[in-house]
Amino acid sequence: MTSLVQSVDWLAIAPPTVAAVVGLVVLVADLFLTESRKPVLGWIAVAGLAAAALMLLPLLDADRSTFCLVGDTEVCSYTADRFTLVIQFLVLGGALLSALLSVTALKDSGKRLPEGEYWFLFLSSAAGAALLPASRDLATLVVALEVASLPAFALVGLRHGDRRSSEAALKFFLSSVTATAVSLLGISFVYAATGTFHLTRVAERIQDVDGQLATLAQTGVVLTLVGFAFKTAAVPFHFWVPDTYVGAPLPIAAYLSVIGKAVGFSGLILVTVVALPSYADAWAPALAVLAALTMTAGNVGALRQQSTRAYSAVRLLAWSSVGQAGYLLVPIAAAGYSDDPEKSVGSTLAYALMYGAVNLGAFAVAALVGRAHRLNRVADYRGLYAARPLTALLMGFFLLCLAGLPPGVIGLFAKVTVFAAAVHAGLGWLAVVMAVNVVIALVYYLRWTALLFRAPETAPDGEAAAHRLPAPLTAALALTGVLGIVLSGAPQLVLRFTETGLF
Repeated sequence: MTSLVQSVDWLAIAPPTVAAVVGLVVLVADLFLTESRKPVLGWIAVAGLAAAALMLLPLLDADRSTFCLVGDTEVCSYTADRFTLVIQFLVLGGALLSALLSVTALKDSGKRLPEGEYWFLFLSSAAGAALLPASRDLATLVVALEVASLPAFALVGLRHGDRRSSEAALKFFLSSVTATAVSLLGISFVYAATGTFHLTRVAERIQDVDGQLATLAQTGVVLTLVGFAFKTAAVPFHFWVPDTYVGAPLPIAAYLSVIGKAVGFSGLILVTVVALPSYADAWAPALAVLAALTMTAGNVGALRQQSTRAYSAVRLLAWSSVGQAGYLLVPIAAAGYSDDPEKSVGSTLAYALMYGAVNLGAFAVAALVGRAHRLNRVADYRGLYAARPLTALLMGFFLLCLAGLPPGVIGLFAKVTVFAAAVHAGLGWLAVVMAVNVVIALVYYLRWTALLFRAPETAPDGEAAAHRLPAPLTAALALTGVLGIVLSGAPQLVLRFTETGLF
């Protein structure tokens, strides 16, 4: 008789498990710590995320799988391959940087953000986000997606007595719940047609679906893609992004801009390229159109932001993130046309790593400026070089990376990689749309960069300029700056690191 008891590969599941366990530790510790000692919870969370990221190192040697079917060890629910490790590195590294921003934000909040609840929710979301890229069946994929998303709703609306925060959380919640409902309906249709949740088996069986179930399978594919389009903030499902970013605590906006996208795009890659390659003639054109619409809407929205409007800096970064989502969609669409989909997926991962590092750096500078200027307008960045030269240089570097201009070589390299993926897949029209959008983006990125070095309207406050930055904020700025500069010096490291093992 075959045993149904499976051995668990604890090393393979260590990164998300460590994040989840530290979240529970923080929740319990919060019950016993006095109010004055609550800040230690933030450092426990930072240490836990660093430990979870370090657990990726032993997994670099070979692919590992666990939670496999009894009698068929090739079909597993959890796989730690190169694709998984790249996304987990992005998720845990991004969460660590967001946590450093959060330590300062919680200290400045005046007890409006409860620390115990904040860190528990933050670590829970990070654990779910780290689990998702390793998921190799639809059920685990949905569970991981919701574990990443549900705490994020609460984090957006966690600030006490802030109506804007509550409205942002409600908008985020309603849009995400709608996406989940649509995805679940689509997944149920796919399961009904194929009789399996495992992605590799779905890929095999959906090609030979009985004629009576073909329509059900096709409907399931469409609904599943619509659900993930919500998660990636693709047009026309992007409407929640600007208000959510403005209403959320700034570190959570930074977290959503990077980790939220990593979750959505890794799920989209697994569903399309791994589970539904035989339907590429349906999802590839749809994603190509979504990519064109998303990058255009995002860049035009960012271009229209008025520098004197309240929270315009965060709004501009929010619209910019929508535009960047459009670029990230291009290689996924190209994978449906390409003879080498693995290379196309690698282009998306390379772009995501670049975007994650420099976008978190831009949010770190926004967090710094927001400490002195509560409304955080783009106009508030005028003359930043006169007050804080190094911070202004870093912000200029981050913006140039996002624009794809030297000295932000890593940004240029990532955009060329995505552009090449579109051209090699025969999507010339999409490459042209991308080129036009890159030019549009140059306008608002360069306009903001120039503002940093203009003469300030008033003389800089010498005392403010000399005031030391909080250590966590300094660490976040230093880490993102060093990472961006190193990658700009050796951009080939990114593409080598993002060679996936999905196929």
